[in-house]
Amino acid sequence: MNKPGQRAVYITDLGAFFPNAPVTNDTIEAVLGMVGGKPSRARRLVLARNGIEQRHYAIDSASKRLTHTNADMTARAIRAALDRAAVRPDQMDCLACGTSSPDQFKPAHAHMVQGVLGAPPMEISSIAGVCTAGMTAMKYAWMTIATGSAELAVSTGSELASSFMRAEQFGPEPPADTLEKQPVLAFEKDFLRWMLSDGAGAAVLRSMPSAQGLSLRIDWIDCISYAGELPTCMHSGAQKDADGQLRGWREVTPEIAAQDGYFAVKQDTRLLDKHIIEACVTRALGSIATKRQLDSRNIDWFLPHYSSEYFRPHLYKALVDLKLPIPYERWFTNMARRGNVGSAMIYVILEELFYSGSLKKGDRLLCLIPESARFSACYLHLTAV
Repeated sequence: MNKPGQRAVYITDLGAFFPNAPVTNDTIEAVLGMVGGKPSRARRLVLARNGIEQRHYAIDSASKRLTHTNADMTARAIRAALDRAAVRPDQMDCLACGTSSPDQFKPAHAHMVQGVLGAPPMEISSIAGVCTAGMTAMKYAWMTIATGSAELAVSTGSELASSFMRAEQFGPEPPADTLEKQPVLAFEKDFLRWMLSDGAGAAVLRSMPSAQGLSLRIDWIDCISYAGELPTCMHSGAQKDADGQLRGWREVTPEIAAQDGYFAVKQDTRLLDKHIIEACVTRALGSIATKRQLDSRNIDWFLPHYSSEYFRPHLYKALVDLKLPIPYERWFTNMARRGNVGSAMIYVILEELFYSGSLKKGDRLLCLIPESARFSACYLHLTAV
């Protein structure tokens, strides 16, 4: 898979961090608060469809204060991965961090993570985005090693989504009868609120496989965006005008931004329902499958980062239509227990599978990371060696 002059790159170790005890479906509102002081009428309906049973929040349930920063969670995931690799932060050559929820606008997220680690001077990169930010960070780390610019790189994905999910960020929910008749509309206010989670994941990348146990050779990482063709679907720090254009928080007063919920995460779920499978699977994977000559018989594990069980059968149908019918028994996800950790999700999935004892030498893994913000997708192909 490597081009002439390009070195092989291996994921030798992974780490994950989740703040505080798991939050069950029955206790979410006790942590996030009730919108308008009233229990959500959409919560049970949305949770029944997204299939998530618990998640983690960096929030103290009593005081409602944050217990961790994004940078702190990221550093903890890195330390977990480095401990498994038996290396120190000062042995890293490169650090690439992806997130959609940094602790501040400036300095950049990777700088803050390096600061928490107390790591010495090195090359770093901060990747902005949503779900694909973590994979774009991995691609950056992968390229530094493949080109000989580094010997040991660490990439991360992390989210502090709960800061956007607290009750004060949200307006009234849709009527209950509307939710029953058109369940996709339930996502408008509550889909993200009852799904997004806090946490971080990290991967150690090297130019040589581990001397003991399995490593995951990175065969290729392909990312593609359709932002030039498709409209904004998910956004924060802005509101949509009547014509669908974003009006950012800088265009209004701080009072209006706070009152109108500019900083809440919002999603146009009609656009999501219309484009997410067609763009991120049918189109993206369709072109990649041809380019990479994919055959479902040669895929031992499929690791999809879908946001809800609602999309699971639609994803499978799209695979069948692409003549890549990967049976469910080869799928692996831990979304039900971890929730949707955004840019950290693929790291979290990989970390659990990697240390589960289920992988064997020669296994081939295909990872799907879609992003609905303005519709993009990353696909990662790995081989256990």
